[in-house]
Formats: sequence, structure tokens, C-alpha cells
Amino acid sequence: MKAQLAVDVLICGAGAAGLTLAIDLARRGVSFRLIEKNHQPFHGSRGKGIQPRSQEVFEDLGMLDRLMAVGGVYPTDRRYRDDGRYSDVEFTPAKAPTPAEPYQQPLMVPQFLTEQVMRERLLELGHRPEFGCELVGFEQDVEGVTARVLGKAGEENVRVRWLVGADGGRSFVRHALDIGFPCKTLGVHALVADVVLTGLARDAWHRFGEGDAQRQIALCPLAGTDLFQIQGPIPPDVDIDFSAEGLTAIIAQRTGRADIQVHSVSWASAYTMNARLADQYRLGRVLLMGDAAHIHPPTGGQGLNTSVQDAYNLGWKLAAVVQGAPEALLDTYEEERRPVAASVLGLSTQLLGEMKNGELRRGREVHQLDIGYPASSLALQHPARNGVAAGDRAPDAPVRGAAGQALRLFNLFKGTHWTLLGYGAARDSAPAWPGVQVHIVGLKGDVIDDQGHVQRAYGLAIGDWVLVRPDGYVGAVVSSGKLDALVDYLQLKVRG
Repeated sequence: MKAQLAVDVLICGAGAAGLTLAIDLARRGVSFRLIEKNHQPFHGSRGKGIQPRSQEVFEDLGMLDRLMAVGGVYPTDRRYRDDGRYSDVEFTPAKAPTPAEPYQQPLMVPQFLTEQVMRERLLELGHRPEFGCELVGFEQDVEGVTARVLGKAGEENVRVRWLVGADGGRSFVRHALDIGFPCKTLGVHALVADVVLTGLARDAWHRFGEGDAQRQIALCPLAGTDLFQIQGPIPPDVDIDFSAEGLTAIIAQRTGRADIQVHSVSWASAYTMNARLADQYRLGRVLLMGDAAHIHPPTGGQGLNTSVQDAYNLGWKLAAVVQGAPEALLDTYEEERRPVAASVLGLSTQLLGEMKNGELRRGREVHQLDIGYPASSLALQHPARNGVAAGDRAPDAPVRGAAGQALRLFNLFKGTHWTLLGYGAARDSAPAWPGVQVHIVGLKGDVIDDQGHVQRAYGLAIGDWVLVRPDGYVGAVVSSGKLDALVDYLQLKVRG
């Protein structure tokens, strides 16, 4: 006999990807369980950079301000020469926010603080992860998945509609599905450790021996903590002493300085840098995301961000299918996100090569603002046009409400709905649809573009319509004469 349906979705893995998906499903009213085999939250800082696009995601999910409060800006790079002198270099070129792109600089938040903020947000929505709860087996059929879960109360069978594997690079879910995960070994073994130390100021990311794989070591003050993160290549097949004394000796050997003393170690790990990409992201009613689907070298701070955005892409689609949309909508998750992961793997690998040669400067290429889905089957555009296109990230813009209040387009997009913008269009011509909020931009509309930022960002003509997806990407752009195509799109993709 099959187990009775318990929840709509079982999420395996309560790291950044699993938490993002849980938050998104919670705010959409989709039932789920979020399980994590470890008995307590991850307490290290393996990922510490939140890129501008992820900041936009976290704004929509209602927790960016808290992340800003616990984190901080990246410090200046301080590169030491062998004679003890140093030069300071900005890690990322300073760039002011623009109306279309309100966040321009990576935010440093150690991973354990990021996930703590995410758990707090999830609790506000009435849910919490189940730690010490492990997926030990599952079977699927055309109607759902029966999962065997081992927790504090013993083993239980859980019947769900969908199973999502967010359980890391050694994913049990991926292995059980026998999905290929080919590996490209990048030839770098490294250590990372979070420590309390003295002898260095906290106003800089201290780098020694850049370009020398035998002597290279970096010590970065972790924003929001009293910790430093130590990073450096290590020889393969060599046991590393991760005690305070052992790490102090490594630092002294590589810097030539005896004044830098490690007093305690909060977390430490040795790892081999690999690039991996799952052969597929979905098999039946089981999906993969985050490190279970792709593994990146840490260069460029792309891994956690790509994982969060996997979940942000999947969340609204999974909720729509649970609520009656065609299952084919879930095929667009892999269609859109797997090419992104492949591209990010290439970028991270390229940046690793540059780092080996001592080149550390990062620019727009790591911000993820230019990621889009122009080739997606969810992208509709009639006719061809200049300006923002279907599949692009939907730009922000400061506007004014008809009642006089200051607004941003991101205020209008925020939430679980689709957003339809009519530029100088007649409201009575807009197709009304459940789950779609309609705004008319213009002097007679409810949104006033009195500074012209919407027009400049989107390149719209009078009568154009822009449909923005729940994840902040443009689903469709149509002219006034193509409203029938927009209605067809709503019928097939939104399914109110």
C-alpha cells in the first residue's frame, strides 16, 4: 500500500539552495518538508560572496536588508612583496548604483550567517528545516514519489508529488537516479579555514606569495564576525594540521612572519577543485539543483549564487505545476538553468587560471546581472525590437505612483505574481488574468515615468506590453497589435 500524500514537495538538503526553494514555496502556500541529514547547520564560510543579481533575489524574498546588516563590503586587496612592503588594490572596481541596476558591488556575508538569515526568514513564514533527518531511499511513479526518510523518530515513508535534491556535490538523490556527473579536475588542492588570529588588521584582504603555488596564502577578515578566512593551495595527498598551531606554522612558513598567530579554529577543510555538471536536472518527478547539479571552483564567488538562482527559477514553476499548470513547465527549469551552470563553470575555471598567475581583479562578469534566457521556450517577442528583450533580466527603474508616492519597478515586481506593464496603453485593452498584476505606465496610468527611466531601460514604444515573470525576467514583449499572442501566452504559461 502506498503512503498517503504528506506534502507536495520534499526538499533534501537545507543549504542555501534548499532554503531558497523552501522560502519561495512557503510564500506561495505550497506544502513541503525541508530535511537535512546533518544534525546542525553548516558553520563554515565556504561561500561568502553575494553577487548583485542574488541581492535582487534576496530583496524579493524579503531578507536583503538583514543580509546587508550582518555582512559588509569586500575589503581592499593588500598584496605583499617578499621584502614586506605591500600595495593596495580594489578587489572590484567601484561603481555607483544605477536606476536599472540598484546593486553594483558584491556583498560579503559568511555562508553560515547567510543561511542563518534564511532560516529566520523561513521561520517567519511558518517553517523550519528538519535537521538529523536523512533521505535513505525513494521510488517514483507517474503520480508522485514515495520517499524513505530516517529521522529522530525512526524510519518513515513519505508520499510527495515532487522530490528535489539539493543535497550537495555527493548528492544521494543524484546517485540514486544514476545521473552522470562528469568531472574535470582542475589540478588545484586547497585549504580553507575560519580562525581567530592576531597580527593583521581587518581593513584588508591580506595576500602573500601571489602567483606562487608553493607559497601563496590569503587571509580575509570575514564581515560580521571576528574571524579571518585562510585560503591557500596545498600539495596533494599531504595531511594538513588544522590545529591553531599547525595553521600558525603554515602562515609563518609562507609569509615569513612570526607575528601572525592563530588562536582558535572554528571550521577547516581541505578540498580538490573540480568542475562538474549533471547530465540532466530532472528525471520524472525528481529534480536536482545547487551543488547536486553543478560544482564550481570558488574563484569568482559563483557557486552559492548560482545555486540560489537555481532555486529561484524552480520555485515559481514548481508551485505553478502543483497548482495546476502543465508539467511541461518544469522542463524549462533545466532548459534555462543548465546552460547557465555550464557558462559559470567556464568562467570560474578561467578565473582560477588567472588567479594562479596572480590576477585577482573582478568585474561585471561575476555579478550575474547579464544572465538571461533569450532562447527559452518561455520567451515571447512580437515583433523583433531593440531594447529589453524577452528572456532578459527585467531592469529596475524609479517611478512615481499616481498618488504621488516614490516607487521602484522592483516594488511592483516583488512577490509571487506575474507583472504586466503597459507603456502608454489603454487599461481596458489589458488582458485580465488571475495572478497577473497590471500596471499602466504613463501620464494617465497608475505608474508615472516622469524621469523617463522606464523608457530608457526598456526601450518601449507607446502601446507596448511587457510581461515580467515571478523571478524577475521578461517573459514576453508585444506591441499593441499582438495582444492575441499575449493572451495565448497567458493561457499556456500562466494558467490562472
